[in-house]
Order: sequence, then C-alpha cells, then structure tokens
Amino acid sequence: MMKFLFMLIFMIPLCFKKNMFWMVQMSLFFMMFLFMNLNLILFNYSNLSYMFSCDMLSFGLILLSIWICVLMIMASENLFKMNFYINFFLFNVIILLMFLFLTFSVMNLFLFYLFFEGSLIPTLMLIIGWGYQPERVQAGMYLLFYTLFASLPLLMGIFYLFNQVNCIMIYFLKFFNMNFYMLYISMILAFLVKMPMYMTHLWLPKAHVEAPVSGSMILAGVMLKLGGYGMLRVMIFLQEINLKLNYIWIVISLLGGFYISLKCFCQVDIKSLIAYSSVAHMSFVICGIMIMNYWGFLGSYVMMIGHGLCSSGMFCLANLNYERMNSRSLLINKGMINFMPTMSLWWFLLISSNMAAPPSLNLMGEILLIGSLVSWCYLSMLMLMLISFFSAGYSLYLYSYTQHGQYYPGVYMFYMGVSREYLLLLLHWLPLNILILKIDYSMIWF
Repeated sequence: MMKFLFMLIFMIPLCFKKNMFWMVQMSLFFMMFLFMNLNLILFNYSNLSYMFSCDMLSFGLILLSIWICVLMIMASENLFKMNFYINFFLFNVIILLMFLFLTFSVMNLFLFYLFFEGSLIPTLMLIIGWGYQPERVQAGMYLLFYTLFASLPLLMGIFYLFNQVNCIMIYFLKFFNMNFYMLYISMILAFLVKMPMYMTHLWLPKAHVEAPVSGSMILAGVMLKLGGYGMLRVMIFLQEINLKLNYIWIVISLLGGFYISLKCFCQVDIKSLIAYSSVAHMSFVICGIMIMNYWGFLGSYVMMIGHGLCSSGMFCLANLNYERMNSRSLLINKGMINFMPTMSLWWFLLISSNMAAPPSLNLMGEILLIGSLVSWCYLSMLMLMLISFFSAGYSLYLYSYTQHGQYYPGVYMFYMGVSREYLLLLLHWLPLNILILKIDYSMIWF
C-alpha cells in the first residue's frame, strides 16, 4: 500500500509544471490500473505494510476514489481553458486523493479519524476556491461546522476505547463488545452526519449547489461513502447495543428517505434535485448497515459503489448543461433533446441507473437492501415501496423536464457535446453497469 502513497506524493511536483494538466490525469489512470491488479486475499486483510492494509471493502472504495478523481480532472477542462489556478487545483485533487486513500487503507482507528477529518479541508478548498456563487463561503462553513461538531465526540470515543481496551487497531476490535450508550452515540454520530442521515443532511444540498463540478463529483462519489465505511468498521465492536438502539436510526432513515423523495419534486435547481436524491439513497445504505445482517452489509457496500458512480455522472451532466446555458434552473434547461439528442441518451442511461434499472449496481444494491429490511421487519415494506416508487418518479421528472418541452427562447449560442464529455460519461456509466457481471467479488468480502 505504501507504493501507491509514494506514487501520489511523487505526482505533486507534476502539478506545478507547465502544461501537465492531462499528464497528471494519465498518471492517475496508470495508478488506477496498477491498483486494480493488486493481489487480494478476499476473506481477510492483505497487502499489510506499516499500518496500512487492504480488504475487499477498502479495495472497492479506494478504486472508486481514484476513478472519481481521474474523472474530476477530465470534467474540469474549463479551468484548464481559462487557466484558472489549475496548478493549485491539481495539487488539491492529489492531496484529497491522498487523504481518501489513507482513510480507507489505514488500520488504526485514531489515524482513520485524522484522515477522515483531513479530507474535509481539500473539499472545502474546492468549494470556496472554485465555486460559482458568493454563497459558497456560507455553504463551506455549513459543511465544516456540521462535520466538525459531530466528529469531536468520535475523537473522545476513540480515546475512551483506547483507555478501556488498550487497542485501537480495527482488526482486533472485533474481539470486544462495548455495551455503553454514550460510546455508541459518540462513535456513530459523526458517520451519520457524513452519510448524511435525514435531519443532519442540511449541509449537503447547500454544498452541492455551490460547489464546482469537481467538488460535487467528489462529494457525491466518495465523501458520502466515508460515513458508510466508518459505520461498517465500528459496528463490529458495538454489536450488543446495536441490537437495542438501531431501530431508531432505521425508522428515521425510512421516514426521512420518503420525505426527501417528495421534496425532490419541489426542486427547481438540477443540482439540488440530484443532491436530495443522494440523501434518499444514503438513507437506504444507513438502514442496510444498521440492520446488522449479512445481506444488509453487502447491499450497503454495493449501493455505495453504485451510487458513487451514478451520482457523480449525473452531476457531470448537470454541469454540461450549465456550461451551455449558464443556468441550472429546470425552467431554463428545457427541451434539450432539440439541441443535444445524443446527450439525451446519456441523461436517460444515467437517470435509469439512478432509479435502479437493470443492469446497474444500484439495482443489485437495492435488491439486497430490500431483502434484508423486509427480513428484519415486514412493515418496512410500505416505506421501501414508497421510496422506490418516488425515486423512479423524481428521476423521470428530471429527465422529462430537462429533455422535453419548449426550449428557452433566450438562447442565442449553443454548441454540441465534445468527445471529452462523451468519454467522461462513458467512464461513469460503463463500470456502473459492467461491474454487475463481477458481483460475486462484492459478495465475499465480509
């Protein structure tokens, strides 16, 4: 694992050389394929070096992080054209990827906390430095204070844990069973805010709307998965108290997911709609993890990977419209099928994946999650039906509103999609729908 870290460190000087924008991207592609060919022991931790290791859970999320960072650079060609602080932008992306890589691969709980919080800083830089509206500073503060407020108890919880059992290596914690209410709340709260769970989700739509395309992609693609990853790791030593209290979070997530799905129909901003749909999908993931059964864990893992690719691709599409119309309003982005018929196909493909149509990973995740939730309590079937139905509803609402209808007559200049944009969307859609052929690998990590 250290070799990849060093590879990232040695990429930093490339960021500050002239005309190295695409070179950095190609280096990340190269790193991606090196990482894909890593030898993994599927049932346990492998590739141990110092305090780093990799199991199937880390492997999938690190791959996702590298992939999304590659696509972030590809989506941000406008910065390259305008020469808008591109060196610092590339540096920011590399540092962010380094933090994410460390977060997912480190075995020490305290270091996990350190990198988990550290990844917040480059994201904040992206939002405040390359965002569009003046409100981006307020959105950044929202993001910062929501996350920091919830993660101080996590730090206290880790210190308490170390004081009790003299060990904070994630692997060895499975031998303990901590049955303390305060520890449970403190360990889990930071991850619920990061997911984000309904009621702690207010920072997310704000951050998405104000962020540049790269910020939205990394937020939706990877940052929301940090919460799920953290929960999958700490659930192991909180088993007894989980069985007492988890139903609270499941009920909040199911009701919240339903309410947020309805809220999606009220949105007039494309990015805002996609951001709220992320909250609805993540409520599914929270339920799957909280149920504490095998299918729930698998379903939440598959759903996290699927949602990361799908949501990121949809933010790219929203940005393509924004670059042409200079607006993200649904009222102005109408009748796009007249201007860009081929892009309409990509809207359809990604939106159909968003509403869990086959053969996307989202479908597999939802099947597993629905199976696990119904086996836990058959009454949850009602909410699951509503969430799934409305998720199809707002996805079709977004598609029909942007692609059909009379186009805005104030458009005086327009250009078709370029090959870079089609490649960008293909690289989101292909893994999302091809990985289902290799779903057996995701099934044996736990």
